[in-house]
Amino acid sequence: MLDNPPKNRRRRLGVVALTALTTAALGAVGVTVANQASAASIDTNAYYVLQNANSGKVLEVYNFSTADGAKLNQWARNDGDWQQFKFLDMGSGFYRLQVKHSGKVVNISGSSTADGAQAVVSNGDRNAYSQYWSIQDISGNIQLINRNSGKALEIFEWSTADGGNAVQYADINGANQQWKLIKIGSSSGGGSGGGTTGPNAPWPSETGSVKVSSTTSVSGTFDGGLKRYYGIGDGGQSESQDPMFKLANGATLQNVIIGAPAGDGVHCDGSCTLRNVWWLDVGEDAATFRGSGSPTFLVDGGGARSATDKVFQHNGAGTLTIQNFQVSNFGKLYRSCGNCSTQYKRTVIIKNTKLTAPGSSVAGINTNYGDTATFSGIIIVGDSSKKISICDRFTGNNSGNEPTKTGSGADGTYCKYSSSDITYQ
Repeated sequence: MLDNPPKNRRRRLGVVALTALTTAALGAVGVTVANQASAASIDTNAYYVLQNANSGKVLEVYNFSTADGAKLNQWARNDGDWQQFKFLDMGSGFYRLQVKHSGKVVNISGSSTADGAQAVVSNGDRNAYSQYWSIQDISGNIQLINRNSGKALEIFEWSTADGGNAVQYADINGANQQWKLIKIGSSSGGGSGGGTTGPNAPWPSETGSVKVSSTTSVSGTFDGGLKRYYGIGDGGQSESQDPMFKLANGATLQNVIIGAPAGDGVHCDGSCTLRNVWWLDVGEDAATFRGSGSPTFLVDGGGARSATDKVFQHNGAGTLTIQNFQVSNFGKLYRSCGNCSTQYKRTVIIKNTKLTAPGSSVAGINTNYGDTATFSGIIIVGDSSKKISICDRFTGNNSGNEPTKTGSGADGTYCKYSSSDITYQ
């Protein structure tokens, strides 16, 4: 096994060529080379996450696409349906890998046999051998070898970055060609950095409860171990309530259940990450994002219930990304402050998020300050009449007056999405 990535493809091809020459030489003198390990034990009724041995990231369909030919890459694990694969037994030791969110199967683009050909998902075709994969066991991991090309599924050039491409390449037993099978629902843990969950995850059970009487200040990382925190405020809409948690610039809050009363939820005074945080009953707001300059805020996983008004309030500058989130019985998921005394251009990106009616709107922004909202992978449940507005546009002010609504819907400039980005269930 190669423990370290090759410096370039030339060195790599040399290794492959040497292996091929050695195999040929041994074959010439009648020696059998055993390069096929025993088949892995696969539960064909289960879904699996495939974690790359080199990067620790998992195989997924890029940008949650359901299109034929959508490419595969790697990303931090979040257990989204686009990261879950079922092994379909095709007989003779071969499988097709079916992704949960679209039902398509892993394929090599154009049925190519070339090194570096992109791995994609396609409609199933039992006659397409480029959709068939054999399994080799390697020290607790597996390799996936394409039946059509004989090449291994790998992450290109040993990338460890989110978005690294999944391709096929000649088998050299590299760590970037090895995958750990993690059965969904097993005890192998959740996503990296605190057990991120997808928008269809069940609400977690608390592991204990903590009653607090004053704000908890966080710098660095605070991991609540899925305990329920409660006790501040009256559970109402008063603007003067203290927050349950106050995060310094760069802080992370993760694996926390926030019960009622929770005052004004969470305040971020600069860039912050909220990972796998759950609000059982939103009081004034679930979280408020503050800070000047160019802060970046991330809400990754978790969920919120019973938000009479807003879930996320964006008062400062910068960009807020909301992903892998779920919300039910809400007013607005996101609102760029319409009448703060200091105003900024604000950006929100909402993706892979499920909203269950009743609700009023997904996002509200101020076009006169240059705000933008971008949506993808939005699932709306129980709203057959489509009463929940995806994106509302306002003219904001800094005088404290009620902002004026100027329109709704996609416009390509401020509210950015297409019909394929929104799914109704």
